[in-house]
Amino acid sequence: MTTYADLKYTKKQVEVFKQFDRDDWSLMINSGAVGSGKTVIDNDMFLRELLRIGKLAQSMDKRAQYILAGFSSKTIANNVLQEIMQAYPMLNIKFDVHGAFELFGVRVVQAYTGSIAGMASIRGMNAWGAYINEMSLANEQAFTEIRNRVRGFEGARIIGDTNPDTPTHWLKRKYIDQAKDKSKGIIYNHFTMDDNTFLPKKYVHDMKAQMSGMFYDRSILGLWVAGEGLVYQDFDKSKNLITRAEFDKRTADQQLTYYCGVDWGYEHDTSIVVLANDNDGNTYLVEEHTGNLEQIMYWVKIAKQVQQDYGYNIPFYCDTARVEHIDKFKENNINAQYAYKSVLKGIEQVAGLIKQHKFMAVQEGIQQFLDEVYQYVWNDKTGEPVKEHDHVMDAIRYAIATRQWNHEYNQPHNNYDQQDQLLADKGLIDYPDDLF
Repeated sequence: MTTYADLKYTKKQVEVFKQFDRDDWSLMINSGAVGSGKTVIDNDMFLRELLRIGKLAQSMDKRAQYILAGFSSKTIANNVLQEIMQAYPMLNIKFDVHGAFELFGVRVVQAYTGSIAGMASIRGMNAWGAYINEMSLANEQAFTEIRNRVRGFEGARIIGDTNPDTPTHWLKRKYIDQAKDKSKGIIYNHFTMDDNTFLPKKYVHDMKAQMSGMFYDRSILGLWVAGEGLVYQDFDKSKNLITRAEFDKRTADQQLTYYCGVDWGYEHDTSIVVLANDNDGNTYLVEEHTGNLEQIMYWVKIAKQVQQDYGYNIPFYCDTARVEHIDKFKENNINAQYAYKSVLKGIEQVAGLIKQHKFMAVQEGIQQFLDEVYQYVWNDKTGEPVKEHDHVMDAIRYAIATRQWNHEYNQPHNNYDQQDQLLADKGLIDYPDDLF
């Protein structure tokens, strides 16, 4: 196995790694920006902790058990186990029928923090330690259960990593904010994207260029902040709104790809939007059809007209809240697909296009877009947008986010899994590899 002296760490990772041998903590939380290196150092500390515990258990002639926890089996596999097996293929981890494995003489049991039911595998356990991946996604009861189980010996402790969430999150209030009190035995390490000096400079530059507001503060600076004011604060009519004549001129020599987003409603608005992508990475809102108190066949008729104007196979990425409406579209030979509905991830993608002036709405084709974009605001308590003035906004988000998902994974996002959706709604995606 590679020795730790041979490993290349960033300055921040070395700083965290030096804390390992201290005996004044029982909980370490490494939190911060996307791609900042926090999970990498946690994975290595997890291995080092197993080595420490394995030797101690052997000296005491005892059998040690350890908890490896994450939101789901997929997140543990993607964020922890696959990364470890790629970095250290000589470990040759073998799983039993329950998903547990033995390493360095320690039995490692997986637990899933998305719900209290995911704690079934560790009920009654006296664990010698725990590693919790993506702590902020954990159900608070599940987190507490893990803490209660880590009691196998006097020096048992928990390490974990997380991306930031809202400042009112229980993990922030009850643990991170308490780290200042040394008597609590909590270490908190804050990571920024710039801490990871191994990241390509172009990647860092591009990430910073396309983010603003809450997304910049969380993803780049690693801060626990809530959104404030307008969701799309960078929208500028002088740059993001064009006439039909300007659209025709801009795209005269372009090969456009058309696709649609659909947000269902009845008393509230239904909205169908038609978007077009050009060869230069620009996205255009070409048409918007928004209204309420209409039966599904009215929207079938709208979709049929869109097919006639833009092509029979044009995809409609639809809100999964009304699956029966999607089925009705399909019965009428409309290419309706389930939308990828990650709220924060989708907004981040749309906001990035707006900030870079790569999103433009065609003035003659819109109805309520401008009214909504200037009233679409953050709820500072939930960390998500207020559920008002959002029907066109949701339809646009579904279209752009789903097309991006399809492009990244080269397959349609045409399945619906509630547990995966919980991950998506936190800004994470768990198919087939975790993006973070």
